[in-house]
Amino acid sequence: MSAVVDRPLLTEADVRDALGTVVDPELDEAITDLGFVRSVRIDDDRVEVHLRLPTSFCAPNFAYLMASDAKDALTALPYAGHVVVEIDDHHDSEIINRGLAADAGYRGTFRHEAESDLDELRATFQRKAHTAAMERALTALLRARDDVDEHGVAAVVLDDLPDDAAKAALLRHRAAVGLSLDGAAVVLVDDRGVPCAPGSAALALRRARSTRISIDGNAHFCRGLLATRYPGAEGDQSARPAENFFPVSSLVRATRKSVA
Repeated sequence: MSAVVDRPLLTEADVRDALGTVVDPELDEAITDLGFVRSVRIDDDRVEVHLRLPTSFCAPNFAYLMASDAKDALTALPYAGHVVVEIDDHHDSEIINRGLAADAGYRGTFRHEAESDLDELRATFQRKAHTAAMERALTALLRARDDVDEHGVAAVVLDDLPDDAAKAALLRHRAAVGLSLDGAAVVLVDDRGVPCAPGSAALALRRARSTRISIDGNAHFCRGLLATRYPGAEGDQSARPAENFFPVSSLVRATRKSVA
């Protein structure tokens, strides 16, 4: 007679923790924080998760990417057996859910409609997320220190940043795009990791700020749409941190100081 092997049972907390590693690529926020997780059902080692999105016409490639990443994250859980992830109320729900169930991949799911795989799409938004994280960290530094202005940020290295949430996020995003995590590495760089010239630092930082504001604005908008579409969904959304806008008065003061 074979011995019965006891194993821990999956909990909803385990499932939600795993889903917390999955981000909306456009908004750079976890799907759990955004309220995109509609339901979690666990039956022994079977896990079924339903996702919801702000509109029925959210881009199918984004929808598929999040659902696929969610399934991968859940499948990797110890003791997870059969994993089902479905997107509800999307105009391509049937296609996406069928492709996920068959592990068909993005091209296998959308066939002739898929012009390419999702690697480049993912990389594009990883670069944008890094740009936003870079701006947040440098803006926080500018707020905290009087001896650094927008023109001087070109010389800031990772070791100059305080060990806070903004730096931790920046390090994660640098790792995702393959940039150095050495303390002497310059913070203000382009998508290829090339440091910004001192004379262009102020403009580069403002361009990075526009990227960050765009991401934050989209996140606010999508949260509102979700709460409108699914009343009560706002209760499943995590509070966002305070925005890191740089005061105009400080910009003027920094500019005056640099030309004095």
